[in-house]
Amino acid sequence: MSEDKKFGHNSKKDFLKNPVQHIDITSFDSQKIIASMEKMSFVSRETANAAKIYNQMIKDKDCTIFLTLAGSTSAAGCMHIYRDMVKYNMVDAIVATGASIIDMDFFEALGFKHYQGSQFQEDTELRKNYIDRIYDTYIDEDELQICDKKICEIADGLDPRNYTSREFIHEMGKYLKKNSIKKNSLIETAFDHNVPIFCPAFTDSSAGFGLVIHQEKNPKKHITIDSIREFRELTEIKIKSKSSGLFMVGGGVPKNFIQDTVICAELLGKEVEMHKYAVQITVADSRDGACSSSTLKEASSWGKVDVTKEQMVFAEATSVLPLIASDAYHKGAWKNRDRKNFTKIFG
Repeated sequence: MSEDKKFGHNSKKDFLKNPVQHIDITSFDSQKIIASMEKMSFVSRETANAAKIYNQMIKDKDCTIFLTLAGSTSAAGCMHIYRDMVKYNMVDAIVATGASIIDMDFFEALGFKHYQGSQFQEDTELRKNYIDRIYDTYIDEDELQICDKKICEIADGLDPRNYTSREFIHEMGKYLKKNSIKKNSLIETAFDHNVPIFCPAFTDSSAGFGLVIHQEKNPKKHITIDSIREFRELTEIKIKSKSSGLFMVGGGVPKNFIQDTVICAELLGKEVEMHKYAVQITVADSRDGACSSSTLKEASSWGKVDVTKEQMVFAEATSVLPLIASDAYHKGAWKNRDRKNFTKIFG
């Protein structure tokens, strides 16, 4: 079959027929796999060590665990992992890209889905059908624009003032409690368990489009996002934490934002320790001086991350994250943790 015949005459419903199924880490036990990988080499051993460090974070009752999300793993089937990390008290605060929280989680909470597709599909045909592509995953652009407008609707109902993204996402949690089609989204679960979600680049997502529409409708009385106060709020969590650990999927702004809380606290005259534990799963390269805002060892030179309990895992996250998270869930150390309830410190 030629590529033209295979891909050239499809309707929208032909493309959007196989929804992405989110993996359930409670349905399988990866402990034996992780234990076996510990005796191997390369990425397998890195993965096993990352699982070991993550379990140390969970066992450390003084440790605040920060989850950072960048990239599109949420659309690719990992959203329920992040939700369950909150539900089962394996994370205390989240720093993410706007896309992870709005275009993926909030989007699905409204009843929409992501669909399995092909990275080889002719993108001009997808555009004709108003379908957006994330590698081999499809999104209905018409539905995504409904998501944009829901953000505007939420903003229209708020007092016109400055909000941090955490505050606005908290309001989204309130909205979903009454209006969600798909229950138990990450936003709604975080709302239920007082786990704050920060999106330092909030407007780089459907939230941005929705808030632009909101401000266009309300030129004199509208809300704005205060990213400076947001940095202060996140730093306050670091200041209140006896120790802290980072579980980072991807890198970029979320990773750098949480690491910078150490420096910010110091500049405010507060004595804080570097992040004691750190795991990063990434495919980024360090040879161009970046690696999604530096390797963890490099971050130590900036006074951000301690080097004694850190692990870089150079792997595509959907391939190793389910193993690490399932291992932690089934080991069960989370059952002995007290919830930090950091949302409550902001009133």
